[in-house]
Amino acid sequence: MWITRFVVMLSFLALGMLISPEPFNSAFVNSKHSSGSSSYASSIPLRLLYLLCFATAWGTSLWVSFIGGIIMFKHLPRHQFGNLQSKMFPAYFSLNAICAAVCMVGFCILHPWKGSSATERTQILCLVVSLLSTLANILVFEPLTIKTMKERHKIEREESIGDEVGLSKNKEVAKRNPKLAKINKKFGMVHGLSSLANLFSFGGFAVHSWYLASKLLV
Repeated sequence: MWITRFVVMLSFLALGMLISPEPFNSAFVNSKHSSGSSSYASSIPLRLLYLLCFATAWGTSLWVSFIGGIIMFKHLPRHQFGNLQSKMFPAYFSLNAICAAVCMVGFCILHPWKGSSATERTQILCLVVSLLSTLANILVFEPLTIKTMKERHKIEREESIGDEVGLSKNKEVAKRNPKLAKINKKFGMVHGLSSLANLFSFGGFAVHSWYLASKLLV
């Protein structure tokens, strides 16, 4: 059950806090940040939330965009795959929007625009791009894609296709069915825009990952 997984997740988080004393050790904080130790210590929960949200969004984007979707496409009947995607992607985009918003707000609090360097301002813009691209999918592209997909599924069922796995029979049937050819064109356009917005979101997180990597202590 989800509650069990949530408790396990919190347990591992608490364990991490115990076995990694540096961020929670006052002596460490005072020695490394003597000029502003209290503000640094108070920002630790925000930094943790920001990092968890970034990791969640980055990992989810990578899996859904380049791994999970491809595996499902290769092993599920095409209509079943499409119906599953229509349930999964709204949840995926909603999760990424929340994580992107938290990352953006958290980064802006930690690095206010007025006092930020050019690099930090670029990172804020990257997170804004990720958030806006995801919101575009939630509000515009994904609903259109799902609606068009269902219309295409209806036409395909009339032609007794859509249960095949992998390579579609759609193109051959569309040559003699103008209605299917028309809906294919519409689906290709809206699905392409949705995929492009998703890539922009992924790209924003990818650029930000390089920034975080450059800040790791060696």
